[in-house]
Amino acid sequence: MGRLQQHEASAAVARIGYARVSTPDQNLETQRDALQAVGCDRIFEDFGVSGASRHRTGLERALRFLKEGDTLVICRLDRLGRSISHLIAIVGRLQSRGVELLSLTENIDTNSASGRMIFHVMAAVAEFERALIIERTMAGLAAARARGKVPGRRPILTDEQCEEARRALEGGTRARDIAARFNIHPRTLMRAASRAGRQKSL
Repeated sequence: MGRLQQHEASAAVARIGYARVSTPDQNLETQRDALQAVGCDRIFEDFGVSGASRHRTGLERALRFLKEGDTLVICRLDRLGRSISHLIAIVGRLQSRGVELLSLTENIDTNSASGRMIFHVMAAVAEFERALIIERTMAGLAAARARGKVPGRRPILTDEQCEEARRALEGGTRARDIAARFNIHPRTLMRAASRAGRQKSL
């Protein structure tokens, strides 16, 4: 490969950095230095933004900027995702576009066989955790039903209050006035009165 071809090949792919700090009293210098040291051509940043935030402008710009063959570089995995499942979702989004991930602290590079294996293990762990949560939830619901309890939010008004509201409405009292008496919204009152009416017709 000639020099021109080598230059074109190196220009075709890039290392793109992403840095984030959660609070305004932190600074990005350490992350910037580390990303520049490994040859990042451009660095996108989020300043004072939690990893749990859905609105990370810097990250979204980085994801839009990346192209096939590029590598997204971060200092630590927790700079990118708020949880294992969130990380896996982002990496899946990257890999569907032919983009790799390099995390410097954990030394994870999805361009290598070992890096891909680590992420497959993480994906399996995340799936296992989701399955456990579903299983525990279903078991809890079954146990509650067995005890005669139906899980869910408790009604705002008792059956007696719903019936009282229904009678007041039928007697000509304004819904707004009745709702004020129970300290609820008129729409909530109307639903409660309607429920009382249905129960009475049973």
